[in-house]
Amino acid sequence: MNSTDTAISVSGVVYIYPGTRALDDVSFEITRGSVTALVGPNGAGKTTLLRCLAGLDRPLTGSISVAGVDVLEEPRLAHASMGYLSDFFGLYDTLTVRQSLAHAASANGVADGALTATVERTAARLDIADRLDQRCSALSRGLRQRVAIGQAIVHAPAVLLLDEPASGLDPEARHTLATLFTRLRDEGMTLIVSSHILAELDEYSTHMLVLRAGRIIEHRPLGIAGNAGTAANERHVRVTLAATHAHWREMLDAIAGARVIEAGERDALLSIQSNDGEQARVLRELISAGAPVASFVEETENLHQSYLRTMQPDTRPQ
Repeated sequence: MNSTDTAISVSGVVYIYPGTRALDDVSFEITRGSVTALVGPNGAGKTTLLRCLAGLDRPLTGSISVAGVDVLEEPRLAHASMGYLSDFFGLYDTLTVRQSLAHAASANGVADGALTATVERTAARLDIADRLDQRCSALSRGLRQRVAIGQAIVHAPAVLLLDEPASGLDPEARHTLATLFTRLRDEGMTLIVSSHILAELDEYSTHMLVLRAGRIIEHRPLGIAGNAGTAANERHVRVTLAATHAHWREMLDAIAGARVIEAGERDALLSIQSNDGEQARVLRELISAGAPVASFVEETENLHQSYLRTMQPDTRPQ
């Protein structure tokens, strides 16, 4: 990866709690403008990793760079380029929403003359513009969550770190949040989002980073190339027949450029080259051979499926 394309670089990070190695030689790079779903079971080290990235916890060994700044050597400078929302956040109950956002903006270097416009723009993004003059103590859990997210993004950071950002939000608010994250990604912001709500992460994530017992067990882009057994230049296609055919398997084996992953009496999963022309050719050959094709559909793996597959124990012979 070109260094100019790298938003976050982590190398050899080890973090130890008494009796527990929370992070065990963790190394990875995050591309600018991506949204990485940070997933794993409870106790995997996700929150510890986010806190280290944010410069709040210092690892025993290793290096961390965010937006080109060494977090361990210059944490305050790094904070100007990042936003962070912890799972258990706090607000000043006596401050209004406006004051809370203005305080966060000012603390992160927004000029006094730009505070009003910055606060109002952030509040509009989170649909809390009508709450600006209410005290935080009067807000519901969901609205407090939005204010906390607003404090994390009010200074337009290059990198945003979020630990369970949708906790306490209703379905409508979660959808609004997913739309916001997609827009931030499209504007060039880099996000790492830790959540147990995988279906929600699937809406806006571009990459998946899986932690288990403090170690990275998978880190890759999401999408077609993430399907099990599929290379980056291939795609999976599910073929279903309207009726059984005596020579179904022979038909499949005779098609050049199509690899049979699995086949039943009336369906098959094929791996073919990742272009529309090749997909059309395979379909034509099946129909010409007499296969009663009822459906021919590209099949992709969502984040939930990908995560469960990744977490399965390796049963291959050692």
